[in-house]
Amino acid sequence: MQQCGSVNDCDCGLVGSAAERAVGQQLVQRILANVESAVLGKTEVVWLCTAALLGGGHVLLEDAPGLGKTSLARALAKTLGCQFVRMQFTPDLLPSDLLGAAVYRPATGDFEFRPGPIFTNVLLADEINRTTPRNQSALLEAMSERQVSVEGVTHSLPQPFLVIATQNPREFEGTYPLPENQLDRFMMCLSVGYPERQAELEILQRHRTGQPVESLQPVASAPEILALQRQVQQVRVDDSLAGYMLDLAERTRNHPELSLGVSTRGVLTWYRAAQALAFMEGREFVIPDDIKRAAVPVLAHRLVSRGMLAEGQRQRCGQIVQALMDTLPVPA
Repeated sequence: MQQCGSVNDCDCGLVGSAAERAVGQQLVQRILANVESAVLGKTEVVWLCTAALLGGGHVLLEDAPGLGKTSLARALAKTLGCQFVRMQFTPDLLPSDLLGAAVYRPATGDFEFRPGPIFTNVLLADEINRTTPRNQSALLEAMSERQVSVEGVTHSLPQPFLVIATQNPREFEGTYPLPENQLDRFMMCLSVGYPERQAELEILQRHRTGQPVESLQPVASAPEILALQRQVQQVRVDDSLAGYMLDLAERTRNHPELSLGVSTRGVLTWYRAAQALAFMEGREFVIPDDIKRAAVPVLAHRLVSRGMLAEGQRQRCGQIVQALMDTLPVPA
């Protein structure tokens, strides 16, 4: 598997001229088509997960078991030709089980670092709310800094690095809800949802002879993904649209139903997600539709409503974001 240490180290020819940008956008379409060939009937979820990857973010999937969360993560990893690790988060998990540990070698008298499962490109953190806060916090540095610190030594993670975490929002016994600072590290919180009847029928037919994900072939390499991330950063956002985003964030901070509004990091993440969606649509600039499309997936899980039970929290916050967008004038 190819990897490069940073975007600037990449020489795969996808950054620069208009022709190179066109090549990058064609690559995005191949990625989307490849993933959708194995994850049927979930076009919008596939698009948003890909946008999070290109925007350098992470994804939290909240939904019931058996709706394709693992298949989506595996399909994305296989499409990118990247290393994939699925880790089941349990109450007895230790941070060293995730990050790795320094092991003493008697022959040399030295300590040797043995990397944990987090040293991968795509990490599926399954049922992340079933492990203790100590383990949840162990992910913070990895998700925000792309590095981990063990025994006072910092180790860089492979690039690109994407965490796709899952949790069942309807089961609370024996779980540890993610704190706000942990939720804030996820670019998007998505729900896969039940497929439509025709798509579900096709899923049954496709799975008759095996798992469609297993037959996927890579259409992109790690250096190409890093270059696409660099191109996303070059997508233009007009000052008026940036002001529109700040206006909406300000309204969440003063909303009577909310005890916690959107942070500056949340606005920046929203900004990056809109850039990624614009790039995926083949544009070099963001339009209001990109901002609106990313708003609820990026912002709703960052808000805290007053007096709401955990089960209805996310849905109500999403409704508030949508209502604010409906009333806030869009720049021409």
